[in-house]
Amino acid sequence: MLHLFRVRAVWRQAFLLFVFLFSFAPALRAQVNWSPDGQSYSLVEDGEVVQYTLPANERQVLLSKKDLTPAGQTEPLAVDYYAYSDDGTKVLLFTNTRRVWRLKSRGDYWVLHLNGRRLQPLGKGRPESSLMFAKFSPDGTKVAYVSENNVYAEDLASGEVTALTTDGTPQLINGTFDWAYEEEFFCRDGFRWSPDSKAIAYWQIDAHGTGTFYMINNTDSIYSQPIPLEYPKVGEAPSACRVGVVDLGTKQTTWMQVPGDPRQHYIVRMEYVPESSRLLIQQLNRKQNHSKLMACNPTTGATQMLYEEQDEAWVDVDQAGNPYAIDFRNRFEWLDGGKAFLWSSEKDGWRHLYRLSTEGGNERLITPGDYDVIEFSGLDEKAGYAYFMASPDNATQRYLYRVRLKGGKAERVSPADLQGTHSYVLSPSGKWAFHLFSNTHTRPLREVVSLPRHRPTEPDSSIKAKLAAAQLDTHVEFFQVTTEDGVEMDGWMVKPLDFDSTKRYPVVFLVYSEPAATTVRDVYGAGRNRNYDGDMAADGYLYLSLDNRGTPAPKGRAWRKAIYRKIGQVNIRDQAMAAKEILKWNYVDPSRVAVWGHSGGGSATLNLLFQYPEIYKTGIALAAVANQLTYDNIYQERYMGLPQENREDFVQGSPLTHAKNLVGNLLYIHGTGDDNVHYQNAEMLINELVKHNRQFQFMAYPNRTHGIYEGEGTTEHLRTLYTNYLKTYCPPGVQAVTP
Repeated sequence: MLHLFRVRAVWRQAFLLFVFLFSFAPALRAQVNWSPDGQSYSLVEDGEVVQYTLPANERQVLLSKKDLTPAGQTEPLAVDYYAYSDDGTKVLLFTNTRRVWRLKSRGDYWVLHLNGRRLQPLGKGRPESSLMFAKFSPDGTKVAYVSENNVYAEDLASGEVTALTTDGTPQLINGTFDWAYEEEFFCRDGFRWSPDSKAIAYWQIDAHGTGTFYMINNTDSIYSQPIPLEYPKVGEAPSACRVGVVDLGTKQTTWMQVPGDPRQHYIVRMEYVPESSRLLIQQLNRKQNHSKLMACNPTTGATQMLYEEQDEAWVDVDQAGNPYAIDFRNRFEWLDGGKAFLWSSEKDGWRHLYRLSTEGGNERLITPGDYDVIEFSGLDEKAGYAYFMASPDNATQRYLYRVRLKGGKAERVSPADLQGTHSYVLSPSGKWAFHLFSNTHTRPLREVVSLPRHRPTEPDSSIKAKLAAAQLDTHVEFFQVTTEDGVEMDGWMVKPLDFDSTKRYPVVFLVYSEPAATTVRDVYGAGRNRNYDGDMAADGYLYLSLDNRGTPAPKGRAWRKAIYRKIGQVNIRDQAMAAKEILKWNYVDPSRVAVWGHSGGGSATLNLLFQYPEIYKTGIALAAVANQLTYDNIYQERYMGLPQENREDFVQGSPLTHAKNLVGNLLYIHGTGDDNVHYQNAEMLINELVKHNRQFQFMAYPNRTHGIYEGEGTTEHLRTLYTNYLKTYCPPGVQAVTP
């Protein structure tokens, strides 16, 4: 991983490690604080907060180690996150952090008063490391936070702490979210200050009635210890959800009158409209194919419909910003002081940006054309431009574009001579940006540039100046395969170092194949196998990966949503038919074909091995969903529908159904403490394989979670296990082609 700044992300599904390993902007977004005018930025360096002023990048220590050392202590606070008050007189410091599922979102907070350099601890009387998502009120006089599922406000002058909710329990959650919301919508920070600092709007999640899944810890004591987890399985109703606004004076909550059954919908976005008292809320129905945007009156709770959208498959939730930052919010991108906002939609067949009014009506498409907006990047509202990522001509790459807020033809901003994957973190003004770049043969590079001309602030240390020194011969080649079904798929491959087209080599396929991630991207590190102990190319393997229909490549709505209700079928056939074409290459040995993957990739590995045993001879599957009916409702119902209506699709797409067809070699690996894809999948699969006398190898890692990395020696053991198995059952080396 790029060590520009400390990265605090643990990925949504273990395979997303591969995807985000080389997406550098999230690390920067989590650590860089731009000044409101966008002319400087600050970050943590060597335990201090330093500021760089542009364009000269003049460095200044804002918060020294002395400033960060509490009275009576000798060591400074280890700051994981910090934020300034709106008036710039105070700094909120997050320290002593603890992980909650994926990220360190629980810890202790301090306020540093810059006038006098006084440190003030927050949360008096609350348990250590129990505060979450603390933030200043807009007037800077208070800080609100969540602790043990209740919302609190603390007056900074008096130190008085007020409980704004008192009914919080592990099942009744105020100001934050349950496991499923956090995992599938990236919802964590669940409350918002009103612009006048007099009220707080917050989510309440009621998980009563949600099934409890028990993980078992068998190693830390003589008697086993159950670990309960409220986890709504597919087909079960979601946790009830509502939004309330609590008045800080009366401590009374007014509930927003969002229509519909609260256990049959999701509220995925909520913000105060700037310079107003109104709330804007996005509601999804349970199937997630009908989105409604509504304005709410916080005083009365009355709601007014502004926009709605339906899709025959699902409506994507637009996630602006960095979903792997602890303070991430599915935010709105406001225009004209809150009179309008940007919105993304696929309703014309491509993901585009639209300008919408907070009063309803006046919808305007601003990115017309047959291409996808991959990600919104930022605004230069003064000049009248929106910046976004796209790659109309190559789905494996990404570039920065800009378009007028009035709409029109997009203009590429990223340099034409830097082919690969770009990431940007724009300043609030849109005049400056951190620019990060890599491709398969270029190590990650960064610079600060001015926009829109993309000029580096330090030409002598710019990306182009450092390019030659960062380039390596990685032997990654991109290619395309068209299957017998007429599906054209992008792929990459790494050939053996001593490649000879007159000889035959074993082939190893890396798969993911589901809607959460692509594997074929032109980034540094593509073509590497994190679980292989050694150099696959030097050992004589041909290593490949392909993206099938249903993966989130920028190829239009039809490509991405072809998988609807057909996970385990459409993606599996696409992968197998592509492999069938590859096996026609004269240097591929069809008797030595292996496939591996983690999480959704583990599921695909099982399905490929079971459904197409004539193609795949060896498989290594990690943390796989063996039975789709065991996974969470938000993810599975979004892409598969409700099992009450089309249960046969869930059954047909599950590896469990096809396990009896195992002919080749299978190594299955799972962590018993996996809160994401539960260990029960492993035992269900084992039972089915035993039932049909199918021989296989199995490894359980006690108490390891979905990533299978915790615990002393785990990573080394997993790499050794993986490598030995692959070499045994899909041996490396060449075989002469018979004339």
